Amino acid sequence: MESNVKLSRRNLLRSATVAGGILPLMGCERVISTFTREMGQTIPETVSVADGAEIDQVFHLLARAGYGPWPGDLCRVRSMGAENWMEEQFHPETIDDTLCDLRARRFETLHHEPGTCYEYKKPVLREEIARHTLLRAVYSKRQLFEVMVGFWTDHLNINIEKGDCIYLKPSDDRLVIRANALGKFRNLIRASATSPAMLVYLDGKENKKSGPDDVPNENYARELLELHTLGVHGGYTQKDVYETARCLTGWRLRTGWRKGTVYFDASLHDDGEKEILGQRIPAGGGQQDLDRVIDIVCSHPATARHISTKLIRRLVADDAPVSLVDRVAAVFSESDGDIKSLVRNILTSEEFKESRGAKIKRPFRFIVSSMRATGTDTHAHSPLIEYLARMGQGLFQHPTPDGYPDEPDSWMGTLLWRWNFAFALASNQVPSAEVSIEQLAKAIDKGRRGGTPAKLLPHFIGRAGSKRELDALEKYLAGRELHSNDGRVELIGLILASPAFQRY
Repeated sequence: MESNVKLSRRNLLRSATVAGGILPLMGCERVISTFTREMGQTIPETVSVADGAEIDQVFHLLARAGYGPWPGDLCRVRSMGAENWMEEQFHPETIDDTLCDLRARRFETLHHEPGTCYEYKKPVLREEIARHTLLRAVYSKRQLFEVMVGFWTDHLNINIEKGDCIYLKPSDDRLVIRANALGKFRNLIRASATSPAMLVYLDGKENKKSGPDDVPNENYARELLELHTLGVHGGYTQKDVYETARCLTGWRLRTGWRKGTVYFDASLHDDGEKEILGQRIPAGGGQQDLDRVIDIVCSHPATARHISTKLIRRLVADDAPVSLVDRVAAVFSESDGDIKSLVRNILTSEEFKESRGAKIKRPFRFIVSSMRATGTDTHAHSPLIEYLARMGQGLFQHPTPDGYPDEPDSWMGTLLWRWNFAFALASNQVPSAEVSIEQLAKAIDKGRRGGTPAKLLPHFIGRAGSKRELDALEKYLAGRELHSNDGRVELIGLILASPAFQRY
């Protein structure tokens, strides 16, 4: 998202002052679109494309460690060096994301404490968290961070349609997922364990011992072991689940003053001795039993392997290479679960470099990568969000704790809706999403008329089109004037719907 004009601090402040003065007088979103476009969040005058027979390695990195290149990103990252870009991404706090913030920080419910969110209607909460998530993925320069936010959102899935989760998930997104997406795995799991949203979703707030005959609620304990840490084949037993549930008794949610916040009720905690995965937890630990459990499960070798495998499936291949799993699991143990170290080892591996075009995009990635590739101007209103629901990936609405699947078979039934979206986006038929196909085509063709499949296809798929692909496009478009805007619209719609663009 580089501007042709250097964005100095003085220019930014001056422009922000002007924008601030006219915001009350004009439509806020229109002002933001105009301002961000002038500051560089637009299609540059020229766009370099990859033209080799194989997917360009920089394109591949941007497609996996991010949601695909924005027009101009390929040239920018080549100039700065892929390794430098990657290291920059590992420190998102150093990346100026002001232009993205102007679009995505306007949703006040994302910044409230849980109790305040109860004052809003559910449709408002549902729309704001979905719009925020989509806008961050499309416009943030912190692309790796957003990819990891998506990964951990699935890993620690919470369905906002269950109980009060819709009021509690906004703070979970901010304080659990985003606060720890590139931090330490142990801190992430600890934050999730006492997240109000997770305590509701997996019934942790119902886990108590008020009498000698009470049996602990095992729901969260089971998912903590099976999904969040050790994995289904991690070597734990039913006794480990039961003992873990005992350790987690007594965590409650306030229902009156400071509604939705968490507290520990020692009178509802099983304070006896426990044993988990062969390790003894002495009696009398109180609320520290939770930290002892988290230490045991997060340092277990099975957890290192389970988390490494899931990360590799998301970033490299659905069938995670055993050799890479072995190496990354070792890094997990050596680094005490440092997420940056894990991801760095994955992205710099030979297995990653050799996995170009090996994965199928899930609906969210397909929609976001389409908008990034076309330089779309959007504020992500409900018609755009509805496409995700129709494709089967409504945000924060997966019904089971395992999160949306990576496996391609789960998404093959959504192809018709993908094709509909591709042509609707290219022809500016998606409300609140504006695309300038003529500007993009001319930028790719270095200011000339632009429009042929051979010129445009590489921008979207990271390589030159094969003879078979180009023949198919030219046959379908036979007789159409490709240098006209209508012809370019149809061509780009076909490219976005093509099998090559569905892969990354």
